[in-house]
Amino acid sequence: MTPAERLRKNRRMLDKAIRELDTQRVKLEKQEKALVATIRTSAQKGQMGACKIQAKDLVRTRRYIEQFYSMRSNLQKISLRLQTYQSQDQMAAAMKGATMALGSMNRAMNLPSLQRIAMEFERESDIMEQRQEMMDDAIDDAMDVGIEEEGDEVVEQVLEEIGVDLNQAVRRLHIPVSKHLLTLPF
Repeated sequence: MTPAERLRKNRRMLDKAIRELDTQRVKLEKQEKALVATIRTSAQKGQMGACKIQAKDLVRTRRYIEQFYSMRSNLQKISLRLQTYQSQDQMAAAMKGATMALGSMNRAMNLPSLQRIAMEFERESDIMEQRQEMMDDAIDDAMDVGIEEEGDEVVEQVLEEIGVDLNQAVRRLHIPVSKHLLTLPF
């Protein structure tokens, strides 16, 4: 019999014992209720001797019930320990399998080859970054030509809307106007 089978068998026996204890405890609790009722009827009839004997029996029954609870608790504790051992055994088996898998992977890996691949990847990645930067610069340069002309047109339109002629404003100030001055952003 394997340890796992033995463990399963013992757990089944413990569960069966716990169920039997519970049935006995339930019977004792019923008997306790019956004794309480019997003590009441004996007291009402004035039979004090019978009441004392029945009271002692009631105390013994209550102690037995407490003992059944204690035994049930102990059996559950043992069952929990068995379950813990089973979990630890399963974890050890899983760790053993993982260790074997990692060992086989380590044996299969070629470290110099992996380093060469990583260096090649890094080099190709750098080349791609440089190409991307060159393409971004070219696109930005192509887009900037039209932006300056459109910006000048917008400034002229805004000045016309508010009624300001830039050339006249500059002449009033007696500042010589050059073509480059008109293209400066305000």
